[in-house]
Amino acid sequence: MVNQKTLTTEIGFTHEDFAALLDKYDYHFSPGDIVAGTVFSMEPRGALIDIGAKTAAYIPIQEMSINRVDAPEEVLQPNETREFFILTDENEDGQLTLSIRRIEYMRAWERVRQLQNEDATVRSLVFATNRGGALVRIEGLRGFIPGSHISTRKPKEELVSEELPLKFLEVDEDRNRLVLSHRRALVERKMNRLEVGEVVIGTVRGIKPYGAFIDIGGVSGLLHISEISHDHIDTPHSVFNVNDEVKVMIIDLDAERGRISLSTKQLEPEPGDMIKNRDLVYDKAEEMAARYREQMAAKQQGIDLNATTEVEEPVAAVEEIPAATEEPVANNDEDLPAAVE
Repeated sequence: MVNQKTLTTEIGFTHEDFAALLDKYDYHFSPGDIVAGTVFSMEPRGALIDIGAKTAAYIPIQEMSINRVDAPEEVLQPNETREFFILTDENEDGQLTLSIRRIEYMRAWERVRQLQNEDATVRSLVFATNRGGALVRIEGLRGFIPGSHISTRKPKEELVSEELPLKFLEVDEDRNRLVLSHRRALVERKMNRLEVGEVVIGTVRGIKPYGAFIDIGGVSGLLHISEISHDHIDTPHSVFNVNDEVKVMIIDLDAERGRISLSTKQLEPEPGDMIKNRDLVYDKAEEMAARYREQMAAKQQGIDLNATTEVEEPVAAVEEIPAATEEPVANNDEDLPAAVE
């Protein structure tokens, strides 16, 4: 017969013993850890989460998503198990604070870095504009399009709710900056349909001391002063006026830098014709362009055609000259909204 008193003594397990056992096997949780947890209880402005600690952890509603959340039930369900980020250490009650938002931000930055490395074009709706440009969301992060990189004749304010194709200019998680370009995305799309040696018709949209900016179907190319004529030119203003229609040849396409370099010099039947007889240059443009392409193809093959009219090596986008299709992004951090709000 079993002694009941002895049995009770052998299997007795007090609250103190249970607490000591929990301490012995308690996992150490630190801010920054990602842990699995199960929704233990839904609260009006948050939820209690069982992550295996002695006290249920808490996730406030503002940490439940990278997007706006009005009620915890929009994100979490009772007994749901998922990953959580430990946001803060234990408070005076031994409770940890958790976040889903931080995990989503980490993965969003990883995704946009991948998209930038792939030189991907993304599409996003403009949700707001400010003095400097337009705001969009990419993978939940807030992106900024500088005004100089918005390629449209619409006022910025009318872009709200419009979807734009975009390329990445800057992805910097440490500085919390995500900068994009609408102009570069359009340039790339246009470049895919253009070829070096092709003659195109454009409109002079701007004149600088170093050359003229030519609009060719919605994107801008640079006609450098050295590529206007074989004869010396003091200033592009002596040859062109804004809104002039011109016929130019593409001499360089730099998709990586978003540059299109143009020439009328290579279309001159005789040196100086762009100054003396521009109509003749335009009439003979296709013929001269065909000769240019032939010369360049022969040069690539190492063949000397001994042509009467020698085709000079074109001056492509020069480093000191601003890109024809873009303007530099401001370095002042105040000009660029943060990607993480």
